[in-house]
Amino acid sequence: MNDLSIFPADIAEMSTAQLAKLPAHQLYEVDTNLDQAIAWLKSARTKVDAALEQRFGAQGREALRDTGRDFGTAHLKADGLHVKFELPKKVSWDQKKLKAIAERIVASGEAVESYLDVKLAVPESRYINWPPALQQQFADARTVEAGKATFELSRDEGGV
Repeated sequence: MNDLSIFPADIAEMSTAQLAKLPAHQLYEVDTNLDQAIAWLKSARTKVDAALEQRFGAQGREALRDTGRDFGTAHLKADGLHVKFELPKKVSWDQKKLKAIAERIVASGEAVESYLDVKLAVPESRYINWPPALQQQFADARTVEAGKATFELSRDEGGV
């Protein structure tokens, strides 16, 4: 990002069509510099988040505990700042145990959907290895759509 010929403010002002029409070397420059900037920003964000945790984390958790909570939002005043501390609850479920519970619900004659959100899926790697007769049984339930395209630019040894 040292020898910029197109600056971030320029990119912000350009339309998608204008960016697409840039000479290849400038498009490569923009793409490369954005990747470097994103990597730098992620690293900086991680470092600053760790510093905020170090400086305010204990206070925030203590403020939550003082109100009888382990999770949620607390507001702190520190060194002339108002700090909104949020500690979300992160819940995970043991899949094997849930499956056993679901089987008991079904065995008792109740609708499992009354208790659990059920999402069925077939891994594509498994589906494509099935015999055609089995694939056909599932074909009506399967939709295939294109995902988001990605692009990786590199310098051509003979060009750009």
